[in-house]
Amino acid sequence: MLPEPLKNRIQQAYRQIQEAQSLTPRYGQRLMIAEIARALAEAPPASEKAEAAEAAAGSDIAEETDGATLPGPVCVVEAGTGTGKTLAYMLGTLPLAQHLGYKVVLATATVALQEQILYKDLPDILRHTDLDFTYTLAKGRGRYLCLSRLDVMLQDNASQQAMEELFGDVLETPEQSAGNRALYEEMLEAVGSGRWDGDRDAWDGIVSDADWRPVTVEPGQCAGQKCSHYSNCCFYRARDEVRKVDCVIANHDLVLVDLALGGGAILPEPEETIYIFDEAHHLPAKTNQHFACTTMLRGSLQWLSSCRKALTKMASDPALAGQAAARHDTSSTVRQLTSLEEELGGVLPLFEQVAEQRAASAEGSLRHTFELGRIPEELRELAGSLGQGFARLEAQLSDVTAELRRDMEVADNLPARQQAERWFPLIGGMASRAEGTRRLWHHFSRQDPEGPAPWARWLTVIEQGQTGDPDIQLACSPVLAANTLKDTLWERCGGAVLTSATLSALGNFEVLAMRAGLPEHTVYHRIASPFNYQENARFVVPKMGCEPGDTAAHTAAIIRLLPDCIQRPEASLVLFSSRRQMNEVLDGLPAEWRDIVLCQDDYQKSQLVRFHRERVDRGEASVIFGLASFAEGVDLPGKYCEHVLIAKLPFAVPDDPIEGTLAQWLEQQGRNPFMTLSVPEAALRLVQASGRLLRSESDKGCITLFDERIITRRYGRAILDSLPPFRREIFASA
Repeated sequence: MLPEPLKNRIQQAYRQIQEAQSLTPRYGQRLMIAEIARALAEAPPASEKAEAAEAAAGSDIAEETDGATLPGPVCVVEAGTGTGKTLAYMLGTLPLAQHLGYKVVLATATVALQEQILYKDLPDILRHTDLDFTYTLAKGRGRYLCLSRLDVMLQDNASQQAMEELFGDVLETPEQSAGNRALYEEMLEAVGSGRWDGDRDAWDGIVSDADWRPVTVEPGQCAGQKCSHYSNCCFYRARDEVRKVDCVIANHDLVLVDLALGGGAILPEPEETIYIFDEAHHLPAKTNQHFACTTMLRGSLQWLSSCRKALTKMASDPALAGQAAARHDTSSTVRQLTSLEEELGGVLPLFEQVAEQRAASAEGSLRHTFELGRIPEELRELAGSLGQGFARLEAQLSDVTAELRRDMEVADNLPARQQAERWFPLIGGMASRAEGTRRLWHHFSRQDPEGPAPWARWLTVIEQGQTGDPDIQLACSPVLAANTLKDTLWERCGGAVLTSATLSALGNFEVLAMRAGLPEHTVYHRIASPFNYQENARFVVPKMGCEPGDTAAHTAAIIRLLPDCIQRPEASLVLFSSRRQMNEVLDGLPAEWRDIVLCQDDYQKSQLVRFHRERVDRGEASVIFGLASFAEGVDLPGKYCEHVLIAKLPFAVPDDPIEGTLAQWLEQQGRNPFMTLSVPEAALRLVQASGRLLRSESDKGCITLFDERIITRRYGRAILDSLPPFRREIFASA
């Protein structure tokens, strides 16, 4: 139950911001605030949650602890465009989180929304209400300058040459040039003077990846408190700021990186946090990406050889003579590397044989997906042996990094400490890669139990051009994020809010619940957009005389109809599911139409949108041709998009290994994959694509779908009925 003083505080804040900005109160926005606050009010106080988590961690039988009886509430809110979601979830969450003692982590899927929240929405709430809270933006370690690596790159020429001779091709940093040396000196001065905090995004100018990579580190390469620069470390200073504030703005990727590291490594502990996931329809797929594993077979062989060279050089490094790392018996690690090279070299031909049965993918690479993720027994046994071998290598490399840490702390001379600090990122990176490769082989050696959703496992042949033999990439991924999110998030967090304009499909949340593994106590709400769809938008299905399955006839029909559908100079967005069809339609249009088309393949996304806006501002006709990435996240309000044209119902590409394995599993369970997954998700994507038209209450325009299946097929009718209530103009005959 929401305490009355807290309810009054939220209501007062809402009135204050409405009055300050002369905004008309929106029913949907008020409803969203109320439902989120009501759901989160069921969360236990943070102190009780932390005690329960601590008790569960110390118990061998988690069910006997209170931790299992303190689940965090989960609230799912689908709020149509124009609801004002950001204000709603902030007012519904922040006051309650402060009352219960939780931090808030607000995660978005796109940079554009993150910047809007950071620079506009939160400052507006602070400026116009009595709410008092602090916030900051959190970023991963790779966005911050590493002072230790910067020191290495700024060695004098003699020292730099000695470093290159010592580390050779295993240093994994480009050779220093006069140009980037000047940049690094400028960076050092900027950090030293306090003009720059080491955040790449805050640097006054553009830093190329080639220049940035040598002066930053990943988690396994960071020495932490043992580093001589720890007290001034740019990343740890930023992380300290994250610990102090009430609200942390992040992206989905950073939240998932933190959860994969166990939680609390970068962001607050899950038990101390209420999460808000905006654009939450991306969360399941992003989760699968973060917990997937990959390795390159020939690339791994080359890497193992480089590791042997590196360890041999480290053992003989005169600067480390007499230190713990140099005394460490690296010979056993070198033998393990040699053994793995031989074993992996023997396995490679077997996977090449499997690759001969491969099927071509849409991108032209060659892929073989193992049915239901099941690896042949012979390969599973070899994978198990390799997994054990890489586990031993991981442990041995971790021992070497521990010795280097010791040298960084207790070495009795400055040169030895400095050299240990230089070696640490290299050996730490090797240990991290060994850990990732071990996980891949572990998953390839597993036989998934019957019942739960399996992992997808596949191999892809990667062509190396004319200079080398093709490599084989092995990959595996969970097909559902359910178990991953259950273990790392839902059972640990103080609470969670998931929101987006598109979370349901065909009127329910079943697909989201299945993919994300949402707990049974999750509450769901659908809040309609305040837009007048009947008045402001038409949904048109022209008579095609063919279906998309007849690609040639369908493409010809679009070429014939498109010039008549678009009333020049109206600004239009044409969305395709196939790059090939997009280019064929473009090539088939008359020259005067090709001149006004801006095609996704010809420009960067931001550049294309800018050119389009400039044309429209000059009163000229402009048509964007785009693929799936233009169906969401592209904001073209008012005159910049008056017509959205969709080539066909946006069914997923059928050759995706994860979706293919999931479909096989659903079929094994006696369910129809097409009706369970394909149709609902096509409906969701069509809603997203249609959502490009009306971005404000005053926008008007038309949506045209070149696909008669929405009328002629039973599933099409279900998709049509799931769309917003557009005014329909159906010329196709059922």
